[in-house]
Amino acid sequence: MIMNELPTNLRALGLHATASSLDDLLARATKQRLSPQAVLESLVQAEMLERSRRSLERRMVRSRIGSFKSIADFDWNWPKKIDRPLIERALALDFLRDGRNLVLIGSNGVGKTMIAKNVADAAIHAGHSVLFRTAAELIDDLSCDSPERRRRRIALYSRPHLLCIDEVGYLSYDDHAADLLFAAINPRYEKRRSMLLSTNLAFKDWTSVFPNATCIVTLVDRLTHFADVTLIEAESFRRRESEEHARRRAIKS
Repeated sequence: MIMNELPTNLRALGLHATASSLDDLLARATKQRLSPQAVLESLVQAEMLERSRRSLERRMVRSRIGSFKSIADFDWNWPKKIDRPLIERALALDFLRDGRNLVLIGSNGVGKTMIAKNVADAAIHAGHSVLFRTAAELIDDLSCDSPERRRRRIALYSRPHLLCIDEVGYLSYDDHAADLLFAAINPRYEKRRSMLLSTNLAFKDWTSVFPNATCIVTLVDRLTHFADVTLIEAESFRRRESEEHARRRAIKS
């Protein structure tokens, strides 16, 4: 009866890996005549691996990165202009360790989101907490009537080691959107917590999507004060892939 209850009790204590592999562990300990210390070491190692796996899984889910192509599939020869060494340093998380920001500027379809998601994925696998949101999602999330809820949401965006804000400039917003974006960015600036931002617009053109916003200059200043800003110039990868698929279909037909 006690042995039957043991897995349940182990799970109640949070020892999920031990509970799942208890029979194998006991059989191996008996067969190999393991010492009590060796059994404990095996148990601890299994629990550490399991907790690391579960922690990684939680960080991935909370980040909301979604699906993405590996950077290994990125064609570095396609862009007319790209700072590969800077991006590779970002993938190695140099900017995150230094408390700096990374801003990717380029037209639609040049790989900004792909790069941003690969950097975010690298940060998660390195043990960092990450939130990945489009600018539209972040602004919509903060556009609530309750000041208390807005404060809680701003605090949520200030906590992770890395905040990724994708697609700034893809949509136009009302007069208050820039203020909401500033509210999310400013606490991170004050705490020197890294941000990764992608935009299809030069900073001077942000007034076209944030009309009548008085905080744009200050917002851009906060983003770029401790930042690496890089421009990607290329024809659209998506257009190239579409044309390649059409060419292949034409050959088959």
